[in-house]
Amino acid sequence: MEKMDCSSGEYFVQRKVLDGLHLDEVAQKETRSTKPTVGERVKESLRCSVPRLKHTLLSWVPVLGWLPHYSFRENAIGDLISGCSVGIMHLPQGMAYALLASLRPVFGLYTSLYPVLVYFIFGTSRHVSIGTFAVISIMIGTVTERLAPDNFIVNGTNVTDDARDAFRVEIACSLTVLAGIFQILLGVVRFGFVVTYLSEPLVRGYTTGSACHVCVSQLKYLFGVKPERFTGPLALIYTLVDICRLLPETKVPELVVSLVALSVLIVAKEINNCYRQKMPLPIPIELIVVIGATIIIHFCGLTSKYSIDVVGEIPSGLNTPRAPDATLFSKVIGDAFAIAIVGYAINISLGKTFALKHGYKVDSNQELVALGLSNTVGGFFQCYSVTSSLSRSLVQESTGGKTQVAGVISSIIVLITILKIGSLFEDLPKAVLSTIVFVNLKGMFKQFMDVPMLWKTNKVDLLVWLVTFISTILLNLDLGLAVSIGFSMLTVIFRTQLPRYSILGHVSGTDLYLDTEKYKQAKEIPGIKIFRSSTTIYYTNAEMYLEALQEKSGIEIEKLLTAKKKLDAKLKREQEKEKKKAKKEAKKQV
Repeated sequence: MEKMDCSSGEYFVQRKVLDGLHLDEVAQKETRSTKPTVGERVKESLRCSVPRLKHTLLSWVPVLGWLPHYSFRENAIGDLISGCSVGIMHLPQGMAYALLASLRPVFGLYTSLYPVLVYFIFGTSRHVSIGTFAVISIMIGTVTERLAPDNFIVNGTNVTDDARDAFRVEIACSLTVLAGIFQILLGVVRFGFVVTYLSEPLVRGYTTGSACHVCVSQLKYLFGVKPERFTGPLALIYTLVDICRLLPETKVPELVVSLVALSVLIVAKEINNCYRQKMPLPIPIELIVVIGATIIIHFCGLTSKYSIDVVGEIPSGLNTPRAPDATLFSKVIGDAFAIAIVGYAINISLGKTFALKHGYKVDSNQELVALGLSNTVGGFFQCYSVTSSLSRSLVQESTGGKTQVAGVISSIIVLITILKIGSLFEDLPKAVLSTIVFVNLKGMFKQFMDVPMLWKTNKVDLLVWLVTFISTILLNLDLGLAVSIGFSMLTVIFRTQLPRYSILGHVSGTDLYLDTEKYKQAKEIPGIKIFRSSTTIYYTNAEMYLEALQEKSGIEIEKLLTAKKKLDAKLKREQEKEKKKAKKEAKKQV
């Protein structure tokens, strides 16, 4: 029986107390498990039928599901405009980010072609733009420079620049294929949930720290200096100090080119941001700067006159596929796993953001497979590891892109460039490509604003962000990521070990029950204690839960148990007396 007086907030509850056995009887608990056994599940998975085969095929190759129903009337124009816009962005960004990976710019163009076509077939996000990305590029670059440094010596002799660059391509391809294999395996065994352990503060802190590495790595092109290469902890700090030491040797022509290109890019980007609602297409300022700088440098003969460092030879045509060097796998296995996880984390976070905005679903496991296949297939065609780019994805979405067809159109533009006009960019200064990298880091540097926001909302997440950022800066990208994940896991453990306990009280005139210590209007209901724990109870915090329950409720369980034992003993004695009394009466009657 339950009675409630809503006006006064008083409650009277009277019902029978049930233990586990009586509850099972009253609720009629199922004695037989409704879950299928392991054998039944194996038998079901091996069962073959046409509907099952069709469902499996559509889940693993999503393009077969949506492409036959593609609406040209609704989607074609938006995808065409979006694809052209993104394709134009791919050209300068691909060449610029290839420098971050310590590869020649043409390999950035390859990376903007093959993986995009593979993702079109296997991907589930309609708006992300797969291709080169600054953070992944710098992670690739740290490996290629470690295994094939500038002064590369084999058998006591210096290797030529061409041979060194060719070996760097082999390293990048092997690293990319291995990262892709990791992603495919994780996707096949349905391990897409693993990214949930990379919290948003961790990913944003890591990408911000990586942006600092990217920034420092490009300073040498802006100033035209050649600092020494440092490895291990504090490498970023040492590199920055060395660049400052070399500032008196700055090449003024390259600095002028950098400053002019940087000024034009910043102004045009701000115009694009201010008038993006009014302009049908953003100004392709990156491509304009690339073309303009190439024309000026070429026709004014500035390369030979001032020794400006340019891109150099860009071969026309496509290379034949080539298997990666498997002997390098053992040297890059740790880096490959880090790249696989970081690339997937960035891709799925962007994909889910756009999916939520536009009302469709992104399959996290299929995204792992799609990204893994993009990397694996791309590695055979001399591409390096890819993921989604925030800047290109925003352009793809804002210019009316509806489906993955936009990616195919962007690939066609890149293909035309590789086949026909790539050689025209041979006189492009590397300093201009560096300015493109700098300008595109703006979004990552804006993540510093997370610090004051997290300070107000969640101190633990702020600590994760700061530890991730500092460890990435000081310990380099691979070791910094390992430390960050370890620290993030520790915070999860501490949150379950140190939960918040509270006594809830009713707020008069509402249906709210709030912490009585924090809210003055929350009043306890007479005769009832509502105890709340912020985490699940299991063996590591069970004892703390019991202690908190006693402290908050004021109930001394030991005294209650002692009183219960005394009461049980008293009842037992009374029962024995009743039995003896009954026996005596029985004997008298006999």
